[in-house]
Amino acid sequence: MARAERGFALLEVVVALAILSVVALALLQVVGAHVAAAALAAERERALWDEERLLTAHTLLSTADLDRRLGMRDVGLYLVTVQRPERALYRIAVSRAGMPGVEDLVTVVHRRGGASER
Repeated sequence: MARAERGFALLEVVVALAILSVVALALLQVVGAHVAAAALAAERERALWDEERLLTAHTLLSTADLDRRLGMRDVGLYLVTVQRPERALYRIAVSRAGMPGVEDLVTVVHRRGGASER
C-alpha cells in the first residue's frame, strides 16, 4: 500500500468518526429531551391527582361548609375557588397557586335548600 493511500484511508476513518460523533451527540440530545419530558409529565400527573382529590373533597361538603368556604383559598400548593352563582348551585374550581387565572379542574354541585340542609 502506497504512503498516499494510507494517508487517504486515515482521513476516511477520521471523517467517519466525526460523523458518528455528531450522530451520537444528536441521539443523546433526543434521549435527554425525552427524559425531561417524561419527568415533567409525571410531575404534572401527580399534580392533577392532588387537584382531583381536592375537588372531590369539596364536592362532598355540605351546604353550610361550602358557604363557609366561599371565595378563593390557598390549600397547600393549590387554590380552591368556591362560588355560588345561584341559590342551590356551587361552582368549585382548583388551580395551581402560581397560576390563579388558569383553572385546571372545575365542577358545579347542586345542594337543595338553605345553609342548614345538605
